[in-house]
Amino acid sequence: MDSPGYIVLSRLVAQSRASAVTANNIANADTPGFRAARPVFGTVLERQMDAAVPEGGRDLAFAQDRATWRDTAPGPLAATGNPLDLALAAPEGFFAVETPRGERFTRAGRFTLDNERRVADAEGNPVLSTNGQPIRVAEGDSRIEVLGDGTLRTETGPVARLRVVRFDDRQKLNAEGDRLFAAPEDMPGVAVERPGVVQGAMEGSNVRPVIELTRMTEDLREFQFVAQMAEREGERLGSAVERILRRK
Repeated sequence: MDSPGYIVLSRLVAQSRASAVTANNIANADTPGFRAARPVFGTVLERQMDAAVPEGGRDLAFAQDRATWRDTAPGPLAATGNPLDLALAAPEGFFAVETPRGERFTRAGRFTLDNERRVADAEGNPVLSTNGQPIRVAEGDSRIEVLGDGTLRTETGPVARLRVVRFDDRQKLNAEGDRLFAAPEDMPGVAVERPGVVQGAMEGSNVRPVIELTRMTEDLREFQFVAQMAEREGERLGSAVERILRRK
């Protein structure tokens, strides 16, 4: 296959990934705390060795999948009345949870009490306090109140304060699933002094379904267009080979 074919295939792979990212956004339109993603593509220029670009021509440009950009805009808040549904007014803050892979961070504040009466997320990961330990509510305590600074208390007094952190560059966070993020080792979280915790509310996904469906339609049309180009390029090569063999 010559250069035009490889250029078309690079675009086909890029368009396939764009469709996959958009589909994932649509699938998580109702996921609490979800952040929409966008693929970032670049152009790789290639020049022929020891040859100048002909007059009226240009360098060969291949599509390259560079990264994934994440929309960090906050999602809408919805009142639930559940005392362990917590939202963050600070748009840059994250709750810290303990997972088998280490500390992870989330905006999805739909918490519950597990069998050990620890405050845990939807996947059963314990929510951490400012001292790095899981938050545990004593047996018999039934009235849970969470203040704006993250302090959790019951009818018997304060229990712990939620660990809420922010990061200098949220784009460097690595998504794990649809709710959790992992931070690079060289980018520790900074404690948020005024996280603005809202009790009895939940932050929704920042995905806008109508926009994502429109983008999905555009992605599919682009994919079909590039696929047709790849098919025609294959036919062109086949025709060229057939003519060469006929001359021989």
